[in-house]
Amino acid sequence: MTRTDMPPAWDERTQLATFLDYARDTARAKCEGISPEDARRAPLPGSPLMTISGLINHLSWVEYYWFEVAFLGGEDEGPWTDEDPDREMRIAVDMPLADLLSEYEARTTRYRALVASTDLDTPSKRPQRDDRYPDLRWVLLHLIEETARHNGHLDMIREIVDGTTGV
Repeated sequence: MTRTDMPPAWDERTQLATFLDYARDTARAKCEGISPEDARRAPLPGSPLMTISGLINHLSWVEYYWFEVAFLGGEDEGPWTDEDPDREMRIAVDMPLADLLSEYEARTTRYRALVASTDLDTPSKRPQRDDRYPDLRWVLLHLIEETARHNGHLDMIREIVDGTTGV
């Protein structure tokens, strides 16, 4: 996998899309060569949901929420519930990492096309908690931040479970 954070053009859309793709690719790279057992391990004290599988599933569902539900206004069919708001991380331990990565890739491919064809100033169709409608630009910036933050978690977990560093 070749990752780059250097955009092929300097317009805002290309820069944002490139950074989001770089963060996505980094998350996927942190999964390369990990055993199924290690992908399901939760080695951080007090964080039973922090597994590589759980984080990949979380990233996939976070993109689903922000693009499908918030931005496009679709029905929320995510796995979370009021009783179990982190269910996407919990159910991942019963799913093969390859399947989770495949689903993540399928979603990001769809959202890449959406970003390429939609004006960055387009507001989301659903208001957020403060009754404001974030635009596509904000959604992209938020996903860059979210993915990059969880890449740090993936980094720590990967080093603890099998010693792999520097991905």
